Amino acid sequence: MRVGSRGASASSSCNDARVESTRIDRWLWAVRIFKSRTVATEACRGGHVRLNGARAKPAANVKLGDRVSARTEAGERILEVAAVIDKRVGAPIAVSCYIDQTPVVPPGSLGPAALIRDPGSGRPTKRDRRRLDRVRRR
Repeated sequence: MRVGSRGASASSSCNDARVESTRIDRWLWAVRIFKSRTVATEACRGGHVRLNGARAKPAANVKLGDRVSARTEAGERILEVAAVIDKRVGAPIAVSCYIDQTPVVPPGSLGPAALIRDPGSGRPTKRDRRRLDRVRRR
């Protein structure tokens, strides 16, 4: 019976959280890079996730040793897969499933001074707006 065989494989993967390969959207969700699997899938579809340097579709398989870069709300994250899991786990276990290779940003370079405007200076002129847009695109 098909249903019985499916249930057996699901329970065995629950007991052993580590598997050989899994979908990249599921892995990103399981290691808590994205809050939901839907958000992880949309990030993959939008081109915000790269697997070994190439754009990754949500169904791309992730294996041990792969390099994953993901653009999140917090910024760019560069991760190396240390363990492949497909079930969401607690934060301490999730951190042990990847090696974070994201470069450390120096404290002074968080935001350019051009984005800070004097309070009460009014609406930006067309020239100011173009300068702001140019800085934000980088």
